[in-house]
Amino acid sequence: MTFEPIWAVGLMTGTVLDGNIDVALLRTDGETVESFGAYTLAPYPQSIRDQLEETLSQARTWAFNGPEPAIFAKAEDALTRAQSAAVAALVKHAGLKNEDIGVVGFHGQSVLHRAPQPGRIGATRQLGNGKLMHNLLGIPVAYDFRSADVRAGGQGAPLAALYHQALLKKIGATDGKTAVLNLGGVANITFWDGKDQLIAFDTGPANAPINDFVRSLGLGDMDHNGEMALRGTVDEERLAKLLTHRYLSAAYPKSLDRFDFLSTMADGLGAENGAATLTAFTCGAAGKALDLLPQRPEKLVVCGGGRHNPAIMAMLKTRAGVEAVPAETVGWRGDAIEAECFAFLAVRVLRGLPISFPTTTGAPHPLTGGELAA
Repeated sequence: MTFEPIWAVGLMTGTVLDGNIDVALLRTDGETVESFGAYTLAPYPQSIRDQLEETLSQARTWAFNGPEPAIFAKAEDALTRAQSAAVAALVKHAGLKNEDIGVVGFHGQSVLHRAPQPGRIGATRQLGNGKLMHNLLGIPVAYDFRSADVRAGGQGAPLAALYHQALLKKIGATDGKTAVLNLGGVANITFWDGKDQLIAFDTGPANAPINDFVRSLGLGDMDHNGEMALRGTVDEERLAKLLTHRYLSAAYPKSLDRFDFLSTMADGLGAENGAATLTAFTCGAAGKALDLLPQRPEKLVVCGGGRHNPAIMAMLKTRAGVEAVPAETVGWRGDAIEAECFAFLAVRVLRGLPISFPTTTGAPHPLTGGELAA
C-alpha cells in the first residue's frame, strides 16, 4: 500500500537548555523526504528556562528512585503549552492551517536517561503531555518516542538514524563513505552502508562539558566560535588518559546521558587550555567511534550546534582524522535536523512503522514506538 507524503511538524528541545524550541515542518511519507517546510527557533520565556534548570537538577537527585518530584508535572504543563503555541505560530507563518498538518512529533524535554546495564534495563524520562497538545491544537500528536524501546531492553537512543539515512539517500551518499555526526549536548553518529546496514550510537560528549566548563568560570554560556579553545593548548597527557575511558572502546549499541561526561574533566586547567582539552576530547572520542564502524567513513556531515564551533570542526580533521563539513554544505538545515527528525518519526508512528533497530538502539528486533494522541 502506498502512503502519500503529508505535512508533519517536529519539535525538539535539547539537553543543553539553550532556551529555544526547535520547530520544523517536513513533508514526508516516513521513508523519504519530499520537501523541507518552514523552520523556526521559538524562545522559551525565562521563567520556563529557570523551571527546566531546576527540573533537571531535581531529576538527577531523584535518579528514578521513589515518586517523581512535584516539579515534573508543573514543568510538563508549562512546556507543553509553550511548545503547542510554537507549533500554531509556525503553521500560521507557513500559510497553512492546523487541519493541513497530518501529525506533530513532540519529543518533549529529556530530564533523565539511564542506559541499560547487563542484568538491568535502562530508564528514560521525557516531559511532554501529548494528549494536552492534541487538545490544544486539534492535530494528532506522536510523543514519548523512547520508552517502548527502553522497556524492551534497548538504549532508547539515538533515534535520529532513520532520518539521517533518508537525508543521506536524498544526497546520493549510499557507499558508506559519508556518515552523519550530530553535535548536541552529547555526540552521536549514524553510519549507513547504502544497503541494509544502519548503525548509530552516542560517540561521547559534544557541547555539554564545554558549555558547563565556561559557565562554571562565569565566562558566559558557551565557548563562542571556539575562541577560547583556539587560543588554548591541549593538555595532551590528560587527553590521552581521558581517551582510555572504557565507554569509547565499548561495542555499540550504546548511549549516554548528558551528565555522563562532566566539565570536571578540565579541573585545574585555565579557561583556554580547559576549553581546548575538552574540545579535543569530543573530537578524539568521535575518532574512536569511527574506528568501531564496519568501514571508516572518509567524510562527516556535521549537524547540531557544535558545527558552529570552528575549534571542533578543525579538530575533527586533526584529532578524528576525517573530513568534516557542516550540514549546510550538502543542502541540509543543520539547526533544523533534530526537529525534522521527530516530524519524520511521527509519520512512522502514524503508519505503525518501526523507529528503532538492533543496530541503532540495541532493541531486540525492529520496534515500533511512540504514543499517539489522536
